[in-house]
Amino acid sequence: MNKNILDDATQKYIDANLDADVNKIVLSKSSFEKVSSVELAQQISAKKKAQKKLITWYNTPKIYYPAPLSIEQTSSEVTAKYKAKLAKGNTLIDITGGFGVDAYYFAHEIKEVTHVEYNDDLSQLAEYNASILNVKNIGFFAGDGIEYLRTTPKSFDTIYVDPARRVDSGKVFMLKDCTPDVVSNLDLLLSKSSRIIIKTAPLLDISAGLSELKNISEIHIVSVKNECKELLWVIDSNSDKEVKIHAVTINDTEKTFSFLQHESNISTTFIESVLPQDYLYEPDAALLKSGAFNLIGERFGLRKLHPQTQLYTSAKLNTDFPGRIFMINEILSAKDLKKGSALIGNIIVRNYPAKPEDLAKKYKIKAGKDEFLIFTKDISGNNIILESTILQYY
Repeated sequence: MNKNILDDATQKYIDANLDADVNKIVLSKSSFEKVSSVELAQQISAKKKAQKKLITWYNTPKIYYPAPLSIEQTSSEVTAKYKAKLAKGNTLIDITGGFGVDAYYFAHEIKEVTHVEYNDDLSQLAEYNASILNVKNIGFFAGDGIEYLRTTPKSFDTIYVDPARRVDSGKVFMLKDCTPDVVSNLDLLLSKSSRIIIKTAPLLDISAGLSELKNISEIHIVSVKNECKELLWVIDSNSDKEVKIHAVTINDTEKTFSFLQHESNISTTFIESVLPQDYLYEPDAALLKSGAFNLIGERFGLRKLHPQTQLYTSAKLNTDFPGRIFMINEILSAKDLKKGSALIGNIIVRNYPAKPEDLAKKYKIKAGKDEFLIFTKDISGNNIILESTILQYY
């Protein structure tokens, strides 16, 4: 950690060059004797990445930033705030502390937080930033989080871990392929706390996680503006109940679709697939990740367009639905379209034998504002196009 980066003149330079080409800065001579061009470029690039993701850090003077990759990998403030609500008790340890965003928000909910980070520089940096942010209830330790748990006599009310996928783990994503290996060390974690919160990338298959872990009480699938950001696995040492799954959509408002694991397997006989009615519903990414496709229709009083298409329809508008809602203006068949027909609308393709870019070129479709052209199939397998107006984005 080069504290010369925090000098007023250096900070002023960083702020003045947030839109500059960092590659040119790297290749040019530094204006500061004790701060290299590479360090300047790194601070500029990382702060730029924090502008929307970490607004509190971005708006706080003299924050020291890590390598830009660390900013990319860290939780956003939005998701960190959400997961902080899952912690319980008075003490929490984050054994993969990183830049310290999660620890910062845990510290708003928990009396005493311990931040353990393997990288000594990153640990120092997180501790310094916590002081700048005036957070005084976090203790910082540099070292291996699993080893820290093995050697400390302390127990904690909550343990939080964000395992990183190993570079050599291949295409198949399993928890045992991550560092730290929470699968092999789960008994250790449970001996030190009654609640474990594990964050994973949404790429992890839910059924795979269920098979690798034990004592799971809840799974939270968190999306922000229709982009699935993370899976949160809540493990309680005394849990013997059925797993509850929460699909959480965070936008201007927060919506949660919760269900017990067995409910995702309701029979399709409860869902009547029909031709599109007045309104069309496209589930948020968190709902799609949950896999509860038939339950979505039953809960919101909707009907599926096609067994293999996760689009739903209703005659009555339901704005409680977590996802996009469209008003259907007209239903066209593929035969109704003519090459060069100059249609207007943003293209959505669901279970349709063509790519959006090819359809746009073939039919000379121009992008719209609130107008959408939804290419899909009806219950009989016919290709249809729904000329629609969007009513709800998230």
